[in-house]
Amino acid sequence: MSNSAILCVDDERVVLDSLKTQLKEEFGETYCYEIAENAEDAFEIIEELFEEQIEVLVIVSDWLMPGMKGDEFLVRVHEKYPNIINVMLTGQADEHTLERAHHDANLHGCLYKPWNGNELIETIKAALAKL
Repeated sequence: MSNSAILCVDDERVVLDSLKTQLKEEFGETYCYEIAENAEDAFEIIEELFEEQIEVLVIVSDWLMPGMKGDEFLVRVHEKYPNIINVMLTGQADEHTLERAHHDANLHGCLYKPWNGNELIETIKAALAKL
């Protein structure tokens, strides 16, 4: 089992399944692939992985989710885990939201729904190259 993970957060299961499939096809068994349907679950997964000494390298998070929006989630993640690289997935985020995420969550990039598989992989590869 890999000691590093990529976490995908989205309230739509079909989106999570698609992200996980695309990442696994590209990176194989190099990483663990975790999914969460909301920010609260994502925080729990990050904590559990941390306790198991599995490092979360990248988070791909949707913006529009019930409970906590993606920018707020990524800001909170960045405050506690500044080394995790954050990527936002959105169909609706405005410029102000993206600027805030870039500034307060050290946002690496933003993918727009429906995303392009190649764009997803290139964004993740560029993020991993920063580590």
